[in-house]
Amino acid sequence: MIDLRSDTVTRPTPDMLQAMMRAPVGDDVIDIDPTVVQLQEKTAELLGKEAAIFMPSGTMTNQIALRVHCSPGDEFLCETECHIYNYEQGAFAQLSGLVARTIPGHCGVFGLDQLDGMVRPDNEHMVRTRLICLENTSNRGGGSIFPQSLVESICAWAKHHGLCSHLDGARLFNAAVATGRSVGELAAPFDSVSVCFSKGLGAPVGSCLAGTKEFVAKARRARKLFGGGMRQAGYLAAAALYALEHHVDRLAVDHAHANRLAETVQELEGLHLLGGSVETNIVIFKIEPKLGTAADFARRLLEEGVQVMAFGPQSIRMVTHLDLSASDIETACSAMRRLLGR
Repeated sequence: MIDLRSDTVTRPTPDMLQAMMRAPVGDDVIDIDPTVVQLQEKTAELLGKEAAIFMPSGTMTNQIALRVHCSPGDEFLCETECHIYNYEQGAFAQLSGLVARTIPGHCGVFGLDQLDGMVRPDNEHMVRTRLICLENTSNRGGGSIFPQSLVESICAWAKHHGLCSHLDGARLFNAAVATGRSVGELAAPFDSVSVCFSKGLGAPVGSCLAGTKEFVAKARRARKLFGGGMRQAGYLAAAALYALEHHVDRLAVDHAHANRLAETVQELEGLHLLGGSVETNIVIFKIEPKLGTAADFARRLLEEGVQVMAFGPQSIRMVTHLDLSASDIETACSAMRRLLGR
């Protein structure tokens, strides 16, 4: 079975498993786990931040960032299609008493001019605007990259208005490889950054949240509150360390595979590629109703041995990853052609 549903479906490689088995561990809740410390220090260094903290998931790193930056009753700004708003169960409201104000974008990217008037006045009748969140790359935007010059302008705007800034960088390494910029450069404008090791990098579990030492100390308290403290977490941290050392540069292969899938989508009548091109490892396309629903399309592809995700009533998402070969991609392309009679 060729699984294109997500880049989270990968299995640890044999060498990654060996690294996990060899990892020295401690108790990361009582005091420290040495492998977790090593991962946190390496991640902070890569992102150009003072400190970082390891957590089970990107949802937790994002939600704890919101909680630390804001207080109950505060508001944060985010793009309408972002992960924090769409796929984290409104945890910002349920767990931290926050309000989200969304900004419509194109493929996950909005303009600086759209921020005019978005900061609430100091008025006891209104929530207080405290934070802006960006996502790079954008999941629902088809893996689109937020232009760095625009990122810098938006973060400068935020600072000017007394707001903090957070980056959901779950796939930031994809953006770095695609643009040729370092993750540190991409992360530099932000007060806090979240990165995920279980997506394109192929680790089984885990994300890190980075920022100042003071910010991370507060995040550690919130991690305990949210149930994210883990004991011998070094076994998981070792997988993330291995991924950082061996699986970053190869993301370019995933991007090439995604572009091959996108070429096939554009060849086929009745399919329309989101954004007109693919920048990283996510391919999203719409299906004309005359061809059936996305669920129908996914079911028929499954019968051909290819798993994809129905991403909406008429939308399909395909994500490339390290468990896929060039042959797998060509098989998936052939399956799509057969479904549409080409």
